[in-house]
Parts: sequence; structure tokens; C-alpha cells
Amino acid sequence: MNEFSPSKILKSLPTQFFATLVSKVEKVKAEGHDVINLGQGNPDQPTPPHIVKALQEAAEKPVNHKYSPFRGFPYLKEAIADFYKREFGVSVDPNKEVAVLFGGKAGLVEIPQCILDPGDVVLVPDPGYPDYWSGIALAQANMKMMPLKEENRFLPDFNALSPDVSEKAKLMFLNYPNNPTGATANVEFFHDTVTFAKQHNICVVHDFAYGAIGFEGKKPVSFLQAEGAKDVGIEIYTLSKTYNMAGWRVAFAIGNRSIIEHINLIQDHLYVSLFGAVQEAACAALLQSQDCVDKLVSMYESRRNTFINGLQEIGWDVDAPQGSFFAWLKVPYGYTSESFADLLLTKAHVAVAPGIGFGNNGEGFVRVGLLTSEERLKEAVERISKLELFSSSHKC
Repeated sequence: MNEFSPSKILKSLPTQFFATLVSKVEKVKAEGHDVINLGQGNPDQPTPPHIVKALQEAAEKPVNHKYSPFRGFPYLKEAIADFYKREFGVSVDPNKEVAVLFGGKAGLVEIPQCILDPGDVVLVPDPGYPDYWSGIALAQANMKMMPLKEENRFLPDFNALSPDVSEKAKLMFLNYPNNPTGATANVEFFHDTVTFAKQHNICVVHDFAYGAIGFEGKKPVSFLQAEGAKDVGIEIYTLSKTYNMAGWRVAFAIGNRSIIEHINLIQDHLYVSLFGAVQEAACAALLQSQDCVDKLVSMYESRRNTFINGLQEIGWDVDAPQGSFFAWLKVPYGYTSESFADLLLTKAHVAVAPGIGFGNNGEGFVRVGLLTSEERLKEAVERISKLELFSSSHKC
């Protein structure tokens, strides 16, 4: 049988970080160990029943057995506009400022291919979601990292970028609440972002995947709440996290009309459209009672408090995240992020994601997903405590 070589573009794609992590976890599980897997970002709760029911009823309609309109049903885009007006006070034109996506990841990977030419420069958060890198590689563009430092509340410092990089940049990715750090941004930061983007003619893509998950009564801020945001960029919102619909693959981009048209155009060539029953279910999620969202956020906050308090009690000096369902934890002295993650996996059978997988500035941290029960989180803390890493001789 002939073996065909991959294209140069496929060869240029970054190593899938999470695939490597999964293989390590599976190896330890195959040895018969009970692994508490806190290393991935897969929501552990089921989709709310009223959304499932909406899908079931819509699946019986013959209209949904046909191809859906290429760019999505108008009713879904109208629901998206209503949702943003209700939740964030942001007005958008559903016909020209909304694009239906096949999951948030698809949009994030498509955008560089929509507006970049080979060699163009993209500003990328470091640490940040690794799949930003994938779309950039497919567009044959160049990444320039924006360090996210603890002393700057894990926000990029635009003034620290070299003038040459700022002038060459055509695209910028941001993500708040942040994966992996759990940091949040305020509207003042987004105002500064708009000013910077206008000055240098940069398109801003704000990944708002965790837009519902803020703690201590603080609702996450939408980039589009900043004056002039639609002039310079878009926001991507997924139903995966807010409504536990990760497997449904439904999201949307919202904002700048030219970028929305570019996304719609590339998707005209890649897909037809989402299954109509999924679009109807998405409407039910966006427009019906949001009690399920309130309960979900409360659950994550309770898990956060249980886990962070437990780690602090065993002597691990860690900070509580402000949003998302991740915690970003400093590793003990003497370890790299990867060696510490390997230690937890092999000795405590607790899986975490090493920070280096999210960029060079992720070194010195591990990411934990609060995506299991409080009982299992307590057990993870107990297992870690037995390693006696946080005695007086092992300071963070």
C-alpha cells in the first residue's frame, strides 16, 4: 500500500498538547490506578433537560432533515442578538454582525485564514489556549507572544511590545475569563485594547468561552461592552461551557461586519450549516430560563473554594481564580511544570496540565480543571498532601 506524505502545512501544525497529556493519563490508568483527571477542560455536567427536550422535539420536524441555510437560520441569529442585549447590553445586527460557528474552536482556527497572508504577524497571549497556534500555522502567519505576567494580573502590557511588532501585527487574540490562568479583565482594559487596536489597525478576536463564569458576584465583561469594540474586532461565544453543550458543537462570532462576512464566506466553502435541531436547541438555551447557568456558576465557585482552601491548608501557596473553571497553580521550588505534573500523575495519580503546554510564560505553573465532584477534589488534595511537598523545605 502506498504511503502518502502530509503537506507542508500539516507538518507545520503544532503538536497537539492535550493528546500527549491524554496518552500519559491512559498509561497510568492501564496500570490499574484510579486517576483523578484534572488536566482537561471537558465539562462534567449534563446538558440541562429543557435544552435536550428542545433538541428531541426539533429532531422530529421534517424541515430539520434537510440542509439548513448555509449561514444558519435567521431565528438563531436573532436569538443570539437578543441574548447579547439582555446579558451585556450590547446591540448587534443579527443579519450582518453574527456568524454561526461549528463550535468556538472552529471559529478561532478559521479567523487567521480569513484575514492573514503568509508571513503576517499575530499577537498571541502567553500563556494561552494552544489552538490559537493551529489556525495561525494553517494561515502560514507568524506569532508574536504577549506575556501574561502575574504582577500585571495576567493581562498583556501593550506598551511593552516593540513598536515594530505593534506596527506589523494584523490580528490579536485575547481571552477573558482566561484559560489557563482564570484571570478576568475589566472594561477599562478593553477600552485600552480598542485604542491600541485602532492605533495600529489590528483586528481583535476576544475568545469569550467562559463568559458566564465569574465568581463572587462579578459577571465577566464582554469585549463588545467597550466603546468602539465593533470597529476593531469580534467576540466568540460558545454554548459549550455556559450550558454544558460541549459535544453539540455550537457557538457564534459577533461584532465587526467585515470579519463576520469573511467567516461566513470561508464557512460557505467548508460546511453547509448546523443541524437545524441543534439550532433550535441553541435558541432554547439562549432565550429560556437562565437558572441552570446560575446553578452551574454556583457549583463551580463552591468547587473552587473547596479545592483552593484545601490546598492552602496543606501549605500550598495558591490563588483562587476569578473566573472560568480552571485554577492556575505555582509549582513547588525545584520543579518544572512538566516534572511536577508527572510527579502528581505517577505518585498521587492526580492529572494536571503542565503550564509549559500553554506557552513559555506558563512555565512554573500547572493548570487544574474544576471538573469533577467536590468529593474527588478533596481526595485529590489528600493525595497531594501525602507527597509532603509543602513542608518547610519545599517552599513554593
